[in-house]
Amino acid sequence: MPAPLSSTDVWAADRPGLFAPAVRKIPERIYVPNSKSDTVTEIDPRTYKVLRTFRVGHEPQHVVPSYDLRILWVNNDLGNSLTPINPRTGLPGRAIAVHDPYNLYFTPDGKHAVVMASSDRQLVFRNPHTMAIQKTVPTPCAGVNHADFAADGRTFVVSCEFSGQLLLVDTAAERVLKVLRLPMRPGKMPPMPQDVKLSPDGTVYYIADMMSDGVWVLSARSFAVQGFIPTGKGAHGLYVTRDSRRLIITNRDEGSISLLDFSSRRLVAKWRLPGGGSPDMGGVSPDGTVLWVSGRYNGVVYAVRLSTGKLLARIKVGSGPHGLAVFPQPGRYSLGHTGVFR
Repeated sequence: MPAPLSSTDVWAADRPGLFAPAVRKIPERIYVPNSKSDTVTEIDPRTYKVLRTFRVGHEPQHVVPSYDLRILWVNNDLGNSLTPINPRTGLPGRAIAVHDPYNLYFTPDGKHAVVMASSDRQLVFRNPHTMAIQKTVPTPCAGVNHADFAADGRTFVVSCEFSGQLLLVDTAAERVLKVLRLPMRPGKMPPMPQDVKLSPDGTVYYIADMMSDGVWVLSARSFAVQGFIPTGKGAHGLYVTRDSRRLIITNRDEGSISLLDFSSRRLVAKWRLPGGGSPDMGGVSPDGTVLWVSGRYNGVVYAVRLSTGKLLARIKVGSGPHGLAVFPQPGRYSLGHTGVFR
């Protein structure tokens, strides 16, 4: 794994302007997988205009930057394929056969891709370039979908959406070390964990829980729950601001976005989208001023100013927009998902 830029901030490489050589002169675009339309929509963030929409495989779930930042992979989950996009041209290439690619991550050393095969109940380690299978790891849970890596890269935490569990996985040994079942909140449905994000100091993970309506705080050292923070109904996506001070939480089922201060672990803001909405997955603009997020049940993409919560644009796309990618972004390499850069 590349040596961290800071011993106290795992996100230090994500500051505005810190672009890797591989992404220089790549035009900034928003890539939106429309899960119910089997298409990807490409948006120019400067004009808020749709540039093109093209067909991909069946039920694209996420657009994932490759570890080396040279390719964007469209996860065609029910189509059992990955469609590559050339970010310099914005055009798709020939799809590669990959079974059940609900989501996609990369180990911090860049040696392996990790497919979250949700329906197959597997973590599939693959060659990060050819996607040839290297090792298949069965999971003792249902619905593996999101993950993040420890500060030293030796382990990673995976959420299991349909069984309310978390996995601790040994990165090098490629095996499950521990399984944790999240507790049930009073008056709530059984937990349904979603996105996972490590705190800047590397001490805790935040786990969005769509049924518990907030985020769990999980010790990175002991793999034990330390607490819970209510954020809003349907807590789903997690994103770190460019200054590493705050965590952005999308509350999909109430059409709101919350901001959590890392130092105090308290909510400092909550914004509701005008007229409601369904903010799901997305990313932060390279300069850190705008959150781009899909409206899962509304067929739109939202652009939200992060200083005020003002809705800047609501852009019509296809049906069921899900894990959109903002690209390029600052960072030396990609750990996957819609853009987890370090």
